[in-house]
Amino acid sequence: MFLLETTSTVAISLYAALSAAYKSMQAIYARPSRYQQACGEPKGPVALPSVDVIVPAFNESPVALRACLNSIAGQQYTGDLSIYLVDDGSSNLDAVTAVHAEFARDPRFTIILLEENVGKRKAQIAAIRRSSGDLVLNVDSDTILEPEVVKKLALAMRDTSIGAAMGQLAASNRHDTWLTRLIDMEYWLACNEERAAQARFGAVMCCCGPCAMYRRTALSSVLDQYETQMFRGKRSDFGEDRHLTILMLKAGFRTEYVPDAIAATVVPARIRPYLRQQLRWARSTFRDTFLALGLLPSLDRFLTLDVLGQNIGPLLLAIAVLAGIAQFAQTWTIPFWTVYMLAVMTITRCAVAAARARQFRFLGFSLHTLINIFLLLPVKAYALCTLSNSDWLSRGSTVKKPPADVSTSATDTFSPSTRARGSHAPFHRCTLARDASRPMAYDSLSSED
Repeated sequence: MFLLETTSTVAISLYAALSAAYKSMQAIYARPSRYQQACGEPKGPVALPSVDVIVPAFNESPVALRACLNSIAGQQYTGDLSIYLVDDGSSNLDAVTAVHAEFARDPRFTIILLEENVGKRKAQIAAIRRSSGDLVLNVDSDTILEPEVVKKLALAMRDTSIGAAMGQLAASNRHDTWLTRLIDMEYWLACNEERAAQARFGAVMCCCGPCAMYRRTALSSVLDQYETQMFRGKRSDFGEDRHLTILMLKAGFRTEYVPDAIAATVVPARIRPYLRQQLRWARSTFRDTFLALGLLPSLDRFLTLDVLGQNIGPLLLAIAVLAGIAQFAQTWTIPFWTVYMLAVMTITRCAVAAARARQFRFLGFSLHTLINIFLLLPVKAYALCTLSNSDWLSRGSTVKKPPADVSTSATDTFSPSTRARGSHAPFHRCTLARDASRPMAYDSLSSED
């Protein structure tokens, strides 16, 4: 009993000390620096670079896809803007054909139809290799951009040392359930605390997939590595945003966060798809953390503290909780010090977040502590034990047959019969190589399967 109580007390005390140091430094560095303020809106007219927006889509609902494309088509951007919609072998092609035809009438749009489901990463690359703009903006097909997102991200990329930049994420379906409200707050904290602090040193560790811009010259230098990522001898297909960001940092480029470039994306409304999403993200985080360890000596020491806080912190918390539960099971005595420390840390964090965001709703984020302890910690432990598993656990492909020649490199064929009547932008049908042994899917936040 004494051993369990001591273990729980020591572990939670170390966790509290690490969290206090990490969160305090994070709060200080999350404030905009002079450099970031100087990179804001220019005072006079400025020539804007050409931008290619790439939207990979797989089994997306027509309503969500139309909303996404409308938000991109309505961007207030005076530079050259080209939009590439890549349908990755969707099984609901009949349902989205009307959406394709609608936007094909816009000369800025190119619709690429992949004959086989090859996965989000290869779908992106198919459009990247076809396009030629100075900047590339990756947007998820269930994401809606505010009218000046492209402009604000492009202006942030004026510094040629910056290889990638991300915008602030919000939940477009925030009001649907208690979980979507919680995730919306989680996104705000992840962007305006974690990413904002990392951006102080030009080292955002993950430019999130729903809205991330890349410099083409930087992207081209790491594209082959991005396409052929392996983990323990197996092709790694998910976590593309984190991996691409790490590759940018390893290549010597800065990665930035632009808080006023706001994008709203669909988040899980139920626990089951939320946990599946968190499992994919945890595996991706662990895999790329190993890759990022070699970067830390070249970055500010805060980034080392950041990695420790995000990886050692959960381990200490898990030890404290397990020892506390074991103590309660054996002696029916509550580990008061562990419970007290968790309550104090939760109340403090939520109060600080509510003050920073100037929104009382963040006091309700205290519920996340229970979710973290009883759901997310077991998920992370399982993810660590199954790192070699690359299953998406999301919407799977309905394509059953393998491509005729899986060794064929990407080939494009233009079919006049696939052009929408009266449209300006062509439809391109492509066949890309894929691993025929398993279906591919996307990180579908809206999936309930």
